[in-house]
Amino acid sequence: MNLNEIARIIEGVLFVSGEGVEIDVFKTRFDMNDREFNKCLDILKQKYNEDSGINIIQYKSKVQLCSNPKIVESISEILNPIRERSLTKAALETVAIIAYKQPITRLEIENIRGVNCDYAIQLLQANNLIEVVGRKDAMGKPLLFGTTDNFLKRFELQSIDALPNYNELLDRIRVIHSEGDSLYREFTIPEEGSEPNNEESVSTDSPNEAIAEDITDISDKESENDDKKTA
Repeated sequence: MNLNEIARIIEGVLFVSGEGVEIDVFKTRFDMNDREFNKCLDILKQKYNEDSGINIIQYKSKVQLCSNPKIVESISEILNPIRERSLTKAALETVAIIAYKQPITRLEIENIRGVNCDYAIQLLQANNLIEVVGRKDAMGKPLLFGTTDNFLKRFELQSIDALPNYNELLDRIRVIHSEGDSLYREFTIPEEGSEPNNEESVSTDSPNEAIAEDITDISDKESENDDKKTA
C-alpha cells in the first residue's frame, strides 16, 4: 500500500472519529516510521490548505480534522442556533438524570438516554448547572457528574434532598424566568391532556415541568426494563 492510499485511510478515520486520534495508532497499523507518517500528513495538509474549510491539526501525540479558523465565526452563526434548538430537550433530560442519579458517569447517562450526551453535558457545564464531583472506581476512572449550587438556585431547591417526586414536581415547581436562555428557549410544553405539536417540545416557561416529564419517561422505561428482566 502506497503513502497516498494510507493518507486516504487516515483521512477517513479522522473524519469518522471527529476527535484527535493518536499518531501511534496509524504508525502501528501501517508499520510506518515518523518520516513516512509525516509524508502522509503532508499529503493531507496539501489537500486541506488555508483555502479549504477544513484543516488538519497536530497536537501532542494526536492528529485531528478541524474547521478553518478563518471561518469559525460564520460556522458558529449557522451551527449554534441549530444546536440550541435540537439539544435543548437533551440538556433538560440530561440534567434531570444527573439530579436524580448523581453521582453518575457520562456513559451511565447515555445508557439511560440511549444517545450521545457529550454536547448536552458541555452545555450544562457551561451554564454551571453540573460539575465534575470525582471519578468512579472502575476501569478508566470515568468522571462523575453532579449538580451544582447554581442548579439548586435555578430550580428553587434548598438542597438536593428536596427534589420532589415526579408528580409533585409537575404540580409544585414553577420557574426559570430567564428569557433568551439557550438551555430552554424555543420550546413549549402542551397543556395537560393535550398532544405536543412535535416530540421535541418542552417549555420555556417551566423547565422544571419539562424535567419532571422527562424523569417520568425515564422511570417508566427503567420499570419496563425491570419487568422484562423479572419475566
